[in-house]
This record gives sequence, structure tokens and C-alpha cells, in this order.
Amino acid sequence: MRHADRRLPLTVIHRDEDLLVVLKPSGLATTSPDGGDCLAARVQEMDPDAERCHPSSRLDSDVTGVVVFARSSRGIDVVVGAREEGLYARRYLGLAHAPDTRNALASSSFDWRWSIAIDRRDPRLRVALRKGERGERMQEAHTRARVVARSAGAWSLVFEPVTGRTHQLRVHASRAGMPLLGDVAYGGLRRLVARDGRITLCPRVALHCACVVLPKRDGSLHAFRAPLPDDLVTLGGELGLAPFDEDAIEADARASITAASC
Repeated sequence: MRHADRRLPLTVIHRDEDLLVVLKPSGLATTSPDGGDCLAARVQEMDPDAERCHPSSRLDSDVTGVVVFARSSRGIDVVVGAREEGLYARRYLGLAHAPDTRNALASSSFDWRWSIAIDRRDPRLRVALRKGERGERMQEAHTRARVVARSAGAWSLVFEPVTGRTHQLRVHASRAGMPLLGDVAYGGLRRLVARDGRITLCPRVALHCACVVLPKRDGSLHAFRAPLPDDLVTLGGELGLAPFDEDAIEADARASITAASC
């Protein structure tokens, strides 16, 4: 597995008394149970005066994008309160292998509610359960997704995780028959061969947390964004996929909070 270059400084998206928001690079775990190198440890090093260093979400090692850290007890209350009230909106961008059928799925919007459990074959992985199935440490999981562009062999999607389970988006996309490119653990391809013989490589999971929106203490909204990284921009271009409209994606996240707070 690739590791993030420790010599490169973290990109800080936002900092105030309660929150520190950073851009997580690929190849770096958010946390480490054994005290090894991870995003949380690097944030603590760069922010030693913070009362707390608590990540509000944990992106998988390969996954890039926005991670919000609470710097204080009040910051934890803000994030936890937003989650409990359904006012913590996230939008992920992903590139997936298109369904291998003559008639691609007609729908552009999906609502996935498969529970997730530990994979009996490998406890590091997860499985999506069919209705009525049971599994070890089973948890309800809910993802909304929509296709924003299609090309021969690939789709680009926006994911809205309603719950936040381990590997949730990756597992749900795989269960739906559209595994994320580069996600070999869940059936994703590392290389696509076009009809004309061109080969497109995807060396990591093609998933990025582009936007996190949550309320401020005064009732207005924080909106933290991270542009799609160059490797996924290049990959999408090579696959002939139209660029994501990141302004529209943020607007959608804001609208979901407005609707939930009414």
C-alpha cells in the first residue's frame, strides 16, 4: 500500500476555536489503534494546544478529502449534536465500474439500505447482507447515491452516507453491482481496457469526500470543501466522464440540512 509522504504538510481547510478541518491525502489512515502514523497523530502534532483532537469521521486509508476534527469539548458537542439531529451532511465523489449488462440500470438515483456485517472470510472487510440475513456485529446502513455521468465502462457518482459504517460506501456500491474503481477488496478493477485497446489504470480506491456541511453555533452553516484531487480528475478524463459540478454538490448538501431542520 502507498503511504502519504510525511514531508508534505497537511492542507488546512478551516480552523477556529472548536474545529480544525484538513484535507486527508491518500495512503494515510485517519486513526491508528497501535499508535502508528495516521492523520489524527499528524493533526495533533500541528495543533498541540488543542484541548481535543477528535475526528468526526474516519476515511479509509486510500480515500481522500475533508476530515473535520473537534479541537474542544464544545466542538465535540457541535459535531455530535449535528449528527444526532441529522444536520451533518457529507457528499462523496466516486468513479465506479459500470454494470456489465446490455441494459444498464435505467435509474440514476439509488437508496441502499443493506445492513453491514464483518466478513467471515476476512475480519478486516465487511459484507452487505440481504434482507433476513444475520451477520457478526451487524449494523443498519443507509446510503443514497446518484449517477452524474456515464461513459463506456464507467460511471461517476455522488454518494450521501446517511449512516457512517466501516467501508459503507464501498460495500454498498459493490453490492449494487457498481464497485468503485481501484477497490480490489470489493470487486473493483485496477485497470480498464477500452474497446480500442487503451488501458486506464486506477491504483487506489476512486473515492473522495468532497464536502461536509454542518451548522454553526449561531445557526448559519459551515461548508467545508475539498476539490477532486488530480489523480481522480485525470482518471475521469481518461474515461470520458464529464467533470463533477462541485458547486451544485455543495448546494445539495446545504439544501438537505435546510430541509432536515424545518
